Amino acid sequence: MTREYTNDVYNQRFAYNRSWDDIEHMLHLAEQEQNKHYMLMQKGKKKDRVYHMRNYKALQGVVTSLKWVLGDVKITKTEVLGREEI
Repeated sequence: MTREYTNDVYNQRFAYNRSWDDIEHMLHLAEQEQNKHYMLMQKGKKKDRVYHMRNYKALQGVVTSLKWVLGDVKITKTEVLGREEI
């Protein structure tokens, strides 16, 4: 796959029209949703707790990625990629 082909695919797929405010708002919403799942995984049946734990962890990745996009100096590329630092 050539670089030109890759760039064409990205240009067709991504609008690049999000503002910083849009990204910050999405971060706020993701953090709220993550907090909801955290609270709900503290109680209830095991099956329900596992569901909320899975969603909590997924949203943890979303929050980390959005913080990285916004330039949070505490978020490393390693953390965004989910790799353990050794």
